[in-house]
Amino acid sequence: MPYDTPTGPPPSEPPHQGPVEYLDSRGGDGLTPAPRAGNGRRTAVVAVATTVGVAVVGGAAWAAWSFFSTGAQPAEALPASTLAYASIDLDPSGGQKIEALRTLKKFPAFEDNVGLDTDDDVREWIFDQIQGESDCAGLDYGDDIEPWLGDRFAVAAVDAGGDTPAPVFVVQVSDEDAADAGLKKLRECGSGSTDDGAWAISDGWALVGEDQKTVDAIAADAADSPLADDDDFQQWTDAAGDDGIISMYAAPAAGKALADGLQGLSGLPLDGVDDLGGGAAGPQEMTDALKDFKGAAATVRFDDGGLELEVAADPAATGKAVTAGDHGGDAISTLPDDTAAAIGLSFQEGWLTDIVDQVSQASGESADDLLAEAGEQLGLDLPQDAETLVGESLTLAVDADFDPDSLFSSAGVDDTGATGVGVKVLGNADDIEGVLDKLSTAAAGADGGVLDSDSGDGVVAVGPDADYRKVLLEDGGLGDSDRFTKVVEHADDAAAVVYVNFDAIGGWLADSGVLDDEVGDNLDPLGALGMSAWVEDDVAHAVLKVTTD
Repeated sequence: MPYDTPTGPPPSEPPHQGPVEYLDSRGGDGLTPAPRAGNGRRTAVVAVATTVGVAVVGGAAWAAWSFFSTGAQPAEALPASTLAYASIDLDPSGGQKIEALRTLKKFPAFEDNVGLDTDDDVREWIFDQIQGESDCAGLDYGDDIEPWLGDRFAVAAVDAGGDTPAPVFVVQVSDEDAADAGLKKLRECGSGSTDDGAWAISDGWALVGEDQKTVDAIAADAADSPLADDDDFQQWTDAAGDDGIISMYAAPAAGKALADGLQGLSGLPLDGVDDLGGGAAGPQEMTDALKDFKGAAATVRFDDGGLELEVAADPAATGKAVTAGDHGGDAISTLPDDTAAAIGLSFQEGWLTDIVDQVSQASGESADDLLAEAGEQLGLDLPQDAETLVGESLTLAVDADFDPDSLFSSAGVDDTGATGVGVKVLGNADDIEGVLDKLSTAAAGADGGVLDSDSGDGVVAVGPDADYRKVLLEDGGLGDSDRFTKVVEHADDAAAVVYVNFDAIGGWLADSGVLDDEVGDNLDPLGALGMSAWVEDDVAHAVLKVTTD
């Protein structure tokens, strides 16, 4: 702010006539320091500087808070009885806006088909797309929509006491009267009937549903007990990480509602064999897991030049066989650092029995019979040979020099079969080789070299390419590469890891001829893709990341 420059001489007397006392941090009484020339002026300058400094710091803090905060969210307008929820934020934190535009503008399709800039109204672009597909030519965005439409929206399924959950749409509004008028015009434009759709507007939100009684009841419940304050909602959305542009949530009660709905489907029981001929309508383990479901949440966000999906869920919902391992990243991390693509897995003891039990319940056939039949065909003693074969950690790897044509030829390059592809297993090499020998005997040469192997200390490489098998036996350092660590989280304790290096696969994808020029141009900006899944503190986590160069 401007300051007035004094035009007269300084006052002859200081503002304070009495001595100023100071508390000495070294102890002693309050003392009056000896006066020094210019002390009053310095004190005034320090005071002004301090005031300005506090104002600057406070203003910067407020600007940062406004830039990075996400603002009010639709969960504030929904009740704690919400079973499922998905929201989108068209005005996320400042960091998300920058990341979103910086990422999306790298893709020609975005520039050609969307072409949004930082100062464009995303809501108007969406309205134009919808209006182009509808009969609402009489609606004008500037007159009928823009004056009241906010930036945050959600769809939800709410337990409103009926036989089925009530669908609700939530929209942020900036002018409640204008919103009421705009919604009426939208309804008239949609069907012309005043009986189709109902809404309740308060506190900056409009709840839109099928009938007024239900909407009013939901709005009243939300005022008493909002979803945003619910312990389960907070627990699972916090577990899903930082806010983003899309948020999703499934309440614990959603599992029971889904189980009940499935159990009533066509009158078929889910906990046994139906009466019509032997097939089970659904495995008991699945329905039990649904009824004991503890919740889940997911977030989509832009981060560090890429797009990220993070999920947090009840481990029981994903299946014990999938989430119980914690060595999925061990083998994949030792691949060559120029690996094009790989999938790393680990399994807990008993994983095959768990899977067969689920198949047994779904098919009605005995689990022992299923294991015996599979073992006979493969020449294996199941389940123990299968658990030996996968070791502590295994990974399917594709090299940067992989030749796709070699997969579809009988012999491939130099009569070696598929090149640049193989499996690496960490575990007891002798035991793993023993199981491979059983499989080779059962295959009687029909495997085409797929079961060929080499081994080292605690590692086995399997595949038709002898040169690549030798590469797989070494520690190539993929897990220490910047590209891998940028897209793969928790590699050291993950149950499963997926990795794709788009730069490495770009060449042979282009040469394969399966991509047209437009698709190829939009794949060029991609850097890498990574997915990892792990369990921590009784929460199953999964993160999928896609980065750009």
